[in-house]
Amino acid sequence: MKRVVVTGLGVISPVGNDVDTFWNSIVSGKNGIDTITHFDPSEFKTKLAAEVKEFDPLLYVDKAEVRKTDLFTLYALGAASQAVSDSGIENQVSPERLGVYFGSGIGGFNTFTQEHCNMLDKGPRRVSPHFVPKMISNIAAGNVAIRFNAQGPCLSITTACATGSSCIGEAYRAIRGGYADAIITGGAEASITPLAVAGFINCMALTNSEDKDSASIPFDKRRSGFVMGEGAGALILEEYEHAKARGAKIYAEITGYGSTCDAYHVTAPNPEAVASAKAIADAWAETGLDTDKIYINAHGTSTPLNDKTETMAIKKALGDKAYRAHISSTKSMTGHMLGAAGAVEAIASVLALTSGIIPPTIGYQEPDEECDLDYTPNKAVKADIDVALSTSLGFGGHNACLAFKKVGAQ
Repeated sequence: MKRVVVTGLGVISPVGNDVDTFWNSIVSGKNGIDTITHFDPSEFKTKLAAEVKEFDPLLYVDKAEVRKTDLFTLYALGAASQAVSDSGIENQVSPERLGVYFGSGIGGFNTFTQEHCNMLDKGPRRVSPHFVPKMISNIAAGNVAIRFNAQGPCLSITTACATGSSCIGEAYRAIRGGYADAIITGGAEASITPLAVAGFINCMALTNSEDKDSASIPFDKRRSGFVMGEGAGALILEEYEHAKARGAKIYAEITGYGSTCDAYHVTAPNPEAVASAKAIADAWAETGLDTDKIYINAHGTSTPLNDKTETMAIKKALGDKAYRAHISSTKSMTGHMLGAAGAVEAIASVLALTSGIIPPTIGYQEPDEECDLDYTPNKAVKADIDVALSTSLGFGGHNACLAFKKVGAQ
């Protein structure tokens, strides 16, 4: 099996539209949550979201293409362009050996709702000819592949909130198995729309808190639901010898991936955390390290069920090591970025590993007896880390866990 490393990063997020700004924001505990501006939320129980601010698509796409492209794809192109530039991979790998594994939990929700309204209000002839290619959830992957002439394997995986992690994990396996030399991978989402927010409200998933500082509070006993976020994260995964031969900057080695399903309920996690624990345990076992120096970027959605179940999963997977691990949920700052969450959180995990800084879980005030691990409350801490794990748990019971270590770590 081939070794796989991370050689490029890119991010569009509620706390910054490049990697440095994003990382500095989450290390300093900056909250990206505020009152919704994408639409008037006055009639909605939920009025807060973590929106991307000051995103300029013209940095990545010609003006003529913007109107033909849904926002989730524009976010994907932004993050992917940053990652490709960061890695220096362009023109350094044969097109047939360059792949794209890029997903979205929902796809072009903005386009779908806009064109549906056009049809109802103006008739079928007024539906845009760009409707389908703007809306379908695989189109971010397709656009990224077109942009960078990636003629190798191109997949768009949708596993709800685990989408980003699933894409990265499957890309890792593809390179490890010799099917590609490099893959542009990640996830994107742009679903802060009236219909999507109303849907999540009515399935009792979102918090009704109007205080942005106590809205997304993972592992806190006061938690009452998640806050919707948006954006994109992209990583360049590359076969180690290929990266070394071209003198690439290497952030970390990806050394483990666990993928399971609760097979229990469409939205609720299995309260026994059997499958989610196995995903973590499988990723951990693949690293081959026996260490207590662990960071876990938890799924940590701030919902009553997820956080206590995830805590149980971590303890079942790692045993006593769970109590010595550094854990945080960056969703306390970015909100829940849905299909982009796993990718952005993988980036946070890699940067925590390389910098020795554990980002905080902000807004944490009231401990929950069912969430009794070290969640790095409110302030970042310095720590020498050997392994970083990133967990993602999605509607439908999808579980994914990624493991990263420093190159050369034994």
